[in-house]
Amino acid sequence: MFNNKQKTDMQSEKTNGGSTGATLIGAGTTVKGDISSNNDLRIDGTIVGNINCSSKVIVGTSGVVEGDVSGNQADIVGKVSGNIRAKDLLQLRGDCVVSGDLYAGKLQVEPTATFNGQCHMGANVVGMNNGNEQQSATR
Repeated sequence: MFNNKQKTDMQSEKTNGGSTGATLIGAGTTVKGDISSNNDLRIDGTIVGNINCSSKVIVGTSGVVEGDVSGNQADIVGKVSGNIRAKDLLQLRGDCVVSGDLYAGKLQVEPTATFNGQCHMGANVVGMNNGNEQQSATR
C-alpha cells in the first residue's frame, strides 16, 4: 500500500545512486595527508598532501594544495604548490598561482593565471609514471 515500487526497482536505485556525488573540502578546513577519490573532488580549504583522483579535481578560489595533484581533469583557480598531472584537460583560471611542473593532455591558461614551472603536454607524457619522469629529466 505505501510502497508501490517492486524489489527490482529498489535494488537498481541502491546500485546506481550511491557513488555519483562530488567530495567537497570546505573553506576553513585543513586536511593533512594524501587523498584518493574515484569521484569529482572540489577543494575550497587547505590540503597538505598529495591528491589522486580518477575524475575531476577543482581547486576553488580559496583552495590551497601543498602537494602533487593527479586526476583525469583539473580546474585550478586557487593555489597549488606541487606538480599537477591531468590526463585530459588542465585549466589554470582566474588569479590562480601554481608553483610546480604541469603534465597535461591539453592545457588552457587564462591571462590572469600565474604559473612557475615546466609544462609537458601530450598523451604520451601523461602516461609516464613517476620513475620514467625522473629518468627523462636527468637525461
